[in-house]
Amino acid sequence: MALEETDQETFKDVYEKTGDLRRDLRSIELRQMLKEENDDKNAIVSINAGAGGTEAQDWTEMLVRMYLRWCERKSFAVQIVDLLEGEEAGIKNTTFTVSGPNAYGLFKAESGIHRLVRISPFDASGRRHTSFAAVLVFPEVDDRIEIEVKQADLRIDTYRASGAGGQHVNKTSSAVRITHLPTGIVVQCQNEKSQHRNRDIAMKILKARLYEREKRLQQEKLQETHDNLDEIAWGSQIRSYVLQPYRLVKDHRTGFEKGDVESVLDGDLDDFIEAYLMSRLSGK
Repeated sequence: MALEETDQETFKDVYEKTGDLRRDLRSIELRQMLKEENDDKNAIVSINAGAGGTEAQDWTEMLVRMYLRWCERKSFAVQIVDLLEGEEAGIKNTTFTVSGPNAYGLFKAESGIHRLVRISPFDASGRRHTSFAAVLVFPEVDDRIEIEVKQADLRIDTYRASGAGGQHVNKTSSAVRITHLPTGIVVQCQNEKSQHRNRDIAMKILKARLYEREKRLQQEKLQETHDNLDEIAWGSQIRSYVLQPYRLVKDHRTGFEKGDVESVLDGDLDDFIEAYLMSRLSGK
């Protein structure tokens, strides 16, 4: 009997050490995956509802919740910079920053079109609907990277912020919208009470988007996703989340899939992200 107990303890000890070894190996592999330029930077994330009105806006809100839960698991700090709610439900578009170790390196795996198939909660007939949302991820540009922004190329508008925030928000024109005239890129921020602070945040986002644009131009792979959201909403999605007629989340770039849709929508994204990074590391 004592021998059996000793064997069980030995087995338990070996199992625990094997688990530690697997985790260490996974950590080493992940560090190898995150060696591209800007991987160590914070991320700026924009999510935009595609065609489909309330359906797509509700899907956008679901994606926002999923990413916030994932960030919470990673102990990443999140700041909502801009958010426009839908007329009936959901979110039309939002921009937020994610701060933490390798935030951009991990989050870049999510950049693209996300597709949802489900029985619509907004359809009295209970029909199946397909919704799309675009997720755009940029590295946050730090002070060491010089992006020349000419004042003459900017149109800066101020307006009264809308949505949550209290009465003081609507009494002054604290919200800021900056349009970069040569590229047509528009960024805005209404989260802070101070117009000066909103302008600083909007300029940081503008520089990040200009940096990403320049990088894509240099690589001759520029994709004008920020100018063609309606068009790409019905284009090639990177991942599908199917709730009906079966339950499955599948990444179309890597082929990785998971049947536990609830856990994925609750922020369990690591396997999808690591599969994507591994595919880039292997050159697929």
